[in-house]
Amino acid sequence: MAVSRRKFMTSALSISTLAAISTTELISALTSSASAASPAGDVVGKISVGYQGWFAAIGDGSPINAWWHWAANWGASPSPSNNGTLRAWPDMSDYPAKYQTAYANLGSGQPATLFSDYDQSTVTAQFASMQANNIDTAALQRFNPTGGEGPIRDAVTARVRIAAEATGRKFYIMYDVSGWTNMQSEIKTDWTNKMAAYTASPMYAKQNGKPVVCIWGFGFNDDNHNFTAAQCLDVINFFKTQGCYVIGGVPREWRTGVGGSRAGFIDTYHAMNMISPWMVGAIGTIADSDGVYNQFTVSDQADCAAHGVDYQPCVLPGDLSGRQRVHGDFMWHQFYNMCRAGVAGIYISMFDEFNEGNQIVKTAATQAGVPTNSGLLSLDEDGTPCSSDYYLRLTGDGGRMLKGQIALTATRPTQPVVGGGGGDTQAPTVPGNLAASGVTASSVNLTWAASTDNVGVAGYQIHRNGAVIATVTSLSYTASGLNPSTAYSFTVTATDAAGNVSGASNTVNITTAASGTTNLALHKTTSESSHTQTYASANTVDGDANSYWESNNNAFPQWIQVDLGATSPITQVVALLPATWGARNQTMSVTASTDGTNFSTLSGSNGYTFDPNSGNKATINFTSTTQRYVRLNITANTGWPAGQISEFQVYGTSGGGGGDTQAPSAPGNLTSPAHTSSSVSLSWSASTDNVGVTGYQVRQAGAIVATVSGTSYTVNGLNPGAAYTFTVTATDAAGNTSAASNAVNVTTSAAANTNLAAGKPTSESGHTQTYSSGNVVDGNANTYWESVDNAFPQWIQVDLGAATAISRIVLKLPPSTSWGARTQTLSAQGSTDGSTFTTVKNSAGYTFDPNSGGNAVTITFTSTSQRYVRLNFTANTGWPAGQLSEFEVYAS
Repeated sequence: MAVSRRKFMTSALSISTLAAISTTELISALTSSASAASPAGDVVGKISVGYQGWFAAIGDGSPINAWWHWAANWGASPSPSNNGTLRAWPDMSDYPAKYQTAYANLGSGQPATLFSDYDQSTVTAQFASMQANNIDTAALQRFNPTGGEGPIRDAVTARVRIAAEATGRKFYIMYDVSGWTNMQSEIKTDWTNKMAAYTASPMYAKQNGKPVVCIWGFGFNDDNHNFTAAQCLDVINFFKTQGCYVIGGVPREWRTGVGGSRAGFIDTYHAMNMISPWMVGAIGTIADSDGVYNQFTVSDQADCAAHGVDYQPCVLPGDLSGRQRVHGDFMWHQFYNMCRAGVAGIYISMFDEFNEGNQIVKTAATQAGVPTNSGLLSLDEDGTPCSSDYYLRLTGDGGRMLKGQIALTATRPTQPVVGGGGGDTQAPTVPGNLAASGVTASSVNLTWAASTDNVGVAGYQIHRNGAVIATVTSLSYTASGLNPSTAYSFTVTATDAAGNVSGASNTVNITTAASGTTNLALHKTTSESSHTQTYASANTVDGDANSYWESNNNAFPQWIQVDLGATSPITQVVALLPATWGARNQTMSVTASTDGTNFSTLSGSNGYTFDPNSGNKATINFTSTTQRYVRLNITANTGWPAGQISEFQVYGTSGGGGGDTQAPSAPGNLTSPAHTSSSVSLSWSASTDNVGVTGYQVRQAGAIVATVSGTSYTVNGLNPGAAYTFTVTATDAAGNTSAASNAVNVTTSAAANTNLAAGKPTSESGHTQTYSSGNVVDGNANTYWESVDNAFPQWIQVDLGAATAISRIVLKLPPSTSWGARTQTLSAQGSTDGSTFTTVKNSAGYTFDPNSGGNAVTITFTSTSQRYVRLNFTANTGWPAGQLSEFEVYAS
């Protein structure tokens, strides 16, 4: 069982902790303006909620088949005598699947039931509640996945992706390393082999264009987090090399290295992209919140700003069982403190943490919704009636204050019960089909479909990068005053006369056109042939002409390259050296590429003089061309035996000459007519353009993998049994790029010798004692499933996750000779939907013999595409039950 984080944060705020903060530091922090190191994204400027997703029930079909986290003894039904850490009761009204407990009935007389996160309907209902309350992002908790809880955690992750994509919520993986002995190696393997694939989802959270991953537990000064600073830094750097934006869940004393934080970790903390200090168990009153603001938040924010790190402190509703909530005032005061400090983002601890009483998900509002013999409190515990969704609504309003959509206020605007006076409480429907067109260097046209409302829609709020920039009554708006070559995100919400606000529309992402004076390379990604000492290529796009790149010495030729992020029309490269350097001549050429692989020459090799008396720069002009990757090749330097550049600037054509600025229409009807274990075939409908379509960019997880002129393409070199997401965009001769086509998700066929069932969700007709169905996919032939005795027929089933071609099943029993030979009579069935099954192998007797064949049998049949594979047992000569230790399914 995972350890509660509460146990790590029980000490009170101390005078000694405050003493560790110098007076100079505190005054400096109080007088510094706070700002995020990064622009608004999926975590900066957003509300993120911690999503445990760790509840299950016996009979839910999950691999664990236990009352996971609902009870002290997971093998027995939850009850007053079998309550481990349950501190509140959920409002069960939104959940289609319910599981009976051993508690007495609710105060209303209804049965006391609980939910399971193994049910897709549960996860989708919870994500829908996030959508309804404008909660942006969910951080899915992932504890050590290498043990017995691994299969169900994998299954819940898949369900979170489906729910996020259905509701338009972003999600990311948040590793909790508590008690994880072999964390340093196993977390890397888990990311590479399993979790990285989820970044292909269009709803996987990105910040600064990078997939977000959080690691909770580095630097805590306790025996459950025995990791050195070097080990933690190694893991952080691993994720950075994987292209990730790394958040650290750290102790509240991270900056001072005292109390709950290990000493000597400050450089490790500063290596993170975002720091998120933990507060559960440390505060429980409004006075505590003010103490944290004065002792930690202000100085933490200043330290992060000084080191280019984003800051995401926690806000929590309070432990309901400890009567900490004060009908929402405790939580709102935290929102107020964090927003007045100017934090980059806020992390809610937690969405569904019923084990610590800090959940914001719908909770029993009154004792009518609580089992009569449980002793648990309801949301009205202090005498103030609160609706079951009150803390979801409160979180939504806290997010509005963070984003500047409502004014900063210490007075809670959220009413505990909506519409107590009988007024209109129903929000308009979400605006539909938000689209962008006519993108220029400084503006974009937006259109959307009308919302409806029970009374009437009063207007529409236009959101740019999360902040409201205009309110209109029409179904279109032109956003002007934008910066050239800049990425923007837009959404629209509807309002009514009562002030109700709808959920957000779909998000439209655009990048404005370049102007002739815009350096397209500024702050973009670079690469290089080499560098010496600390003089890396990133120095050439930092806007500082005093920092520079220098290649390896005495090793020409050398090169430096910038990725503009998207294909853009370009006409000029400008190279600079520091203004104080002496004159020199460097021999250079310019090449470029649209795909990063195939380069063409834009300007041939020539000598260029850098002279401090004329700006110490070289300008290289060439015919306008549309490119994404621009490379400067250097073969000689009279001033030093290496390539040297301080600023690498790339410029496009002027936007003021009346050129073509209209992008093609989006390609339509993207489909995948075929795939193999290493390739996916794609086809789509042609785009149109006011001048003419010149080609199509095929994108894998958003990255361009090919540019073609036709309307079909086959992507090769893929991994077997892997999930991929593809889109296509169209381009024209002016470099305009269309919106993306619909996304197509494809899982390549498995290799012939890949066990498709390994680690997948299972279900069963029943089991005896602890011998549940999850044992047959754990890769351990010594653990096994055994059905209910003397109750044939029985069945066991595996969900492969997607319809896949299969033609072979291997069944095993423990190989020990203590398991004598036996014959089991069984048949095999398959289904694509989990409801309608067809027979793939008729019933027959199969002999399992430890002395012949390793106590395993192989069943072959004609290849068929199935998702759910079921074995039906009707007899067993060795024991009056179905028995199986491994259930393996293969393509061939």
